Amino acid sequence: MSIQSTDQIADLLTRIRNCLMVGKNEVVLPTSKLKVAVVEALKKAGYIADFDIVEQAPRNVLHINIAEEGKVPAIHEIEKVSKPGRRVYVSANEIPKVKSGRGAVLISTSKGVMTGREAVKNRLGGEILVRVW
Repeated sequence: MSIQSTDQIADLLTRIRNCLMVGKNEVVLPTSKLKVAVVEALKKAGYIADFDIVEQAPRNVLHINIAEEGKVPAIHEIEKVSKPGRRVYVSANEIPKVKSGRGAVLISTSKGVMTGREAVKNRLGGEILVRVW
């Protein structure tokens, strides 16, 4: 039995950062609905190549391909904004730009996890989860 991390998103981002630092393109970790939603938003924004959910006995596994073989990963920096001790909430007109619009923020809204641009289009605010560039 594996030990569950209390902050699932921080664990996901740390595994992605570690994978990038050692030059690997694949990350495998236990799945959850929130992790899948964050990874889907990262894929939609173009920061990861692909992901699968592999069904296994005790718990399903999330398999993430950060970049295609031989290609440079799109992620330069990735960090968690809202932490368990300090949650960061914004309204639709307060959503920050990352690196003058070259990066993205992922926001947990009432309609699910989406990028900052999508949240502005839909006029939704929420909790800022991730800043990626």
